[in-house]
Amino acid sequence: MNYRRLGDSDLRVSEICLGSWLTYGGALEKSEAEACVDAAFDAGINFIDTANVYSGGRAEEFLGEVLPRRRRDSYVLATKVFGEMPDGDRGLSRAQILKQIDGSLTRLRAEYVDLYQCHAYDRDVPLEETLEALTDVVRAGKARYIGVSNWNGKQIRDGVRLAREHGFAKIVSSQPEYSLLHRRPERGIMPASAANGISQIVWSPLAQGVLTGKYMPGQAFEATTRAAARGDGFMSRYLGDDVLARVQRLRPIAGGLGLTTGQLSLAWVLRDERVASAIVGASRPEQIAENAGASGVDLDDATVNAIEAVLA
Repeated sequence: MNYRRLGDSDLRVSEICLGSWLTYGGALEKSEAEACVDAAFDAGINFIDTANVYSGGRAEEFLGEVLPRRRRDSYVLATKVFGEMPDGDRGLSRAQILKQIDGSLTRLRAEYVDLYQCHAYDRDVPLEETLEALTDVVRAGKARYIGVSNWNGKQIRDGVRLAREHGFAKIVSSQPEYSLLHRRPERGIMPASAANGISQIVWSPLAQGVLTGKYMPGQAFEATTRAAARGDGFMSRYLGDDVLARVQRLRPIAGGLGLTTGQLSLAWVLRDERVASAIVGASRPEQIAENAGASGVDLDDATVNAIEAVLA
């Protein structure tokens, strides 16, 4: 496993990050989830990402049971704030940030998180209020650094400007969706971030599993797959036969390098030095081992050109 510095911080994070959306504290049995966390540490993954809203707080509770078994300095722990909790609380007001960090720390059984992230941009709260509250969280020792998720380039620039003007805590990370099938961050988010010492922690680098190549064009999705469960919602943009057929054309490119299609797709994301880590979800330990195999893969220009020609 290779490691990269996270923005202008002293955190060194694994190129593959273990995510906890939809799985830990939710769909998986506890023993299965524990096996995945064990496999992540065995693979050298030191970066764990979660959020207060994942499974209504149960993802953090699960991690609060399994992570304290390990030395606290052996992993980097990140969580988020913004989304609606079961009691109706939501947003990035000062009151919410100070309340939600305490709730997250209680569920995580932790004294601090390494990275505390805004899960989205809150248009109903002044940005100064949000950044000042996050700064107080850092000063209180409850978070080491702050980051953002799903902010656009302008919002990131505004946050950086206000931090400089008012002495707020510096934003060190941005967490956008980014993959071979979703490249929009290249146009605004990544340039704005790179100019200000902010790294990307990308989510859905495998496009909800589509880039593993397991979904075939013209075939029904197996009932147990995420596509079957979410095919009419978040994943629908990736499930057209044309897209699925193009993904299948990545197989020989990956095979020629001794990689799976998923590993090739992760290596493509990680080829960009602006990306510090790619978040992957997993329901089985072998999935984690496979994903970890993408770390350190060097794609030459000819391979990158071949990949992009397939998906152009």
